[in-house]
Amino acid sequence: MKHIPRKRFGQHFLADPAIIDAIVRAIDPRPGQAMVEIGPGLAALTQPLVERLGRLTVIELDRDLAARLRAHPQLEVIESDVLKVDFGQIQQARAATKIRVCGNLPYNISSPILFHLLPFAALIEDQHFMLQKEVIDRMVAAPATADYGRLSVILQWRYAMENVLFVPPSAFDPPPKVDSAVVRMVPRSESAPVDADLLSELVRVAFSQRRKLLRHTLGRWLSERGFAGAFDVQRRAEEVPVAEYVALAHELAAPR
Repeated sequence: MKHIPRKRFGQHFLADPAIIDAIVRAIDPRPGQAMVEIGPGLAALTQPLVERLGRLTVIELDRDLAARLRAHPQLEVIESDVLKVDFGQIQQARAATKIRVCGNLPYNISSPILFHLLPFAALIEDQHFMLQKEVIDRMVAAPATADYGRLSVILQWRYAMENVLFVPPSAFDPPPKVDSAVVRMVPRSESAPVDADLLSELVRVAFSQRRKLLRHTLGRWLSERGFAGAFDVQRRAEEVPVAEYVALAHELAAPR
């Protein structure tokens, strides 16, 4: 029985064999590795992955698709909203040092999924995601560019990222109205852990009025916190490199 894509789940199923093969080669799955696929759908990517891995954990919200996937003897199916999944529990269940994560993420909730995975970065070897190309452009953007923003800073603090593959709308059924791409995200080792909530808050404040100088936004926020250190607020938020935001978060968190 043919599955009808559901708009409320943002379902666009990958159907181009050449693109599927290119994604699998980019991921480079090896036998025995602990991997989690988010949103396996009709298993276009799932099948070539599990053939190479031997076993695969998949997270699927659609109960009809989850039921189909359970019939596969090499799949462990978690029927759930991925935003409610504890990836630490998956890592423990697979008895793995680290897990690998991949998937064709629903474009309507891609940013929340990326932020949900942040606290588990130390348990993850790498992530490969199909996303809207516009989102990946923002993720990998350099300072002083139009795409550089809160998403760029928060993700580049924690991951080394690379846009590895362009995917046209014609590769999907039904075709989305946007271009897509595949990003590789490799967690960075943290020599000195950052207070993620504090970093997120200061970056949010900084970019709240991105066309204004930081003295109007972050400058006031720092003054309210009694910050007496040196930080140039005569710049716009997009001009500040990731390392400077991270250094500021460290300085704010340090005992006075």
